Amino acid sequence: MTDAQRVGQLFMIGCPSTSFSSAAIAAIRTYHVGSVILGGNSTLSVAAQKAMTGGLQSNAPAHVRLFISTDQEGGLVRRMRGPGFWQIRSAVEQGTWSTSTLQSRATTWGRQLKSAGINVDLAPVLDTVPSGDTNNPPIGDLDREFGHTTSVVSSHGTAVARGFAAAGVDATVKHFPGLGRVTENTDTTGGVTDAVTTSTDAYLRPFAAAIRGGVPFVMMSTAIYPKMDRGGPAAFSQRIVTTILRGDLGFHGVVISDDLGSARQVSGYPVGERAWRFIRAGGDMVLTVDATQAGSMTAAVLARMKTHAPFKAKVYASVLRVLDAKHSRGLLPR
Repeated sequence: MTDAQRVGQLFMIGCPSTSFSSAAIAAIRTYHVGSVILGGNSTLSVAAQKAMTGGLQSNAPAHVRLFISTDQEGGLVRRMRGPGFWQIRSAVEQGTWSTSTLQSRATTWGRQLKSAGINVDLAPVLDTVPSGDTNNPPIGDLDREFGHTTSVVSSHGTAVARGFAAAGVDATVKHFPGLGRVTENTDTTGGVTDAVTTSTDAYLRPFAAAIRGGVPFVMMSTAIYPKMDRGGPAAFSQRIVTTILRGDLGFHGVVISDDLGSARQVSGYPVGERAWRFIRAGGDMVLTVDATQAGSMTAAVLARMKTHAPFKAKVYASVLRVLDAKHSRGLLPR
């Protein structure tokens, strides 16, 4: 692979759930982008969704197929809503089920996604919202947490991840190191900060449990955690991504960012810089819901590779992790 082809594998760009966008197709063809997130709710049937994702795959290089992802958590966050997709209850309700029931149902949900050509689910949420907290816009206000204790979030989050794995879909636990104690949403607000969480915090336990269970993807939060690193968003922090997530917790899979395209939290950083900062921190896959940013982001990464040898080595290591994950899902030729 050329360096441009390698770098393209480190990007996941947005595409509407029900139709192709010219920006998404251009990003795949021109910048070798290797992954797509389907945005917006879809009422297509499983078969119709399969035809749509098949069209996306037809634009990928023959030797490296796409990761195609969606947000299929349940409750209010459930992108696939058409015939053949179950109406999934919210995580709050899922947390009241037995783990065996939840795992079985998650396997069914995963099989529906797989039948629709979707091979990555950006779920489950492993953020823990404290009991009695009534001001947590990104998680609690939408009933996205499995419960108010780390033990319930751990057991039920790992049950969902196991269910997806059994269906042949990669789970993505999020949003490390946690959004359960913030009071603003990073998508719509800047300067979102969690002033409580530490590197040995109990609220990291659900992520640790999922990692022990072999979860393939971890999504990074873009909130700021001054008790872990005062330097800025977690997704740009080498201490949080490399030292804590990869080192202390022992995660060796793919680290994906939360949205670095349209999120207000990172709007103060130049577009291309957001990409290389994340990779420099130890991240692997840059997620931007704005497919038009693929050109500037990939160009920034390629330019930095030419002048920073350690950064180039990080890029190569990240590409290998992404390709290894694709190989595990049969997206590479034998």
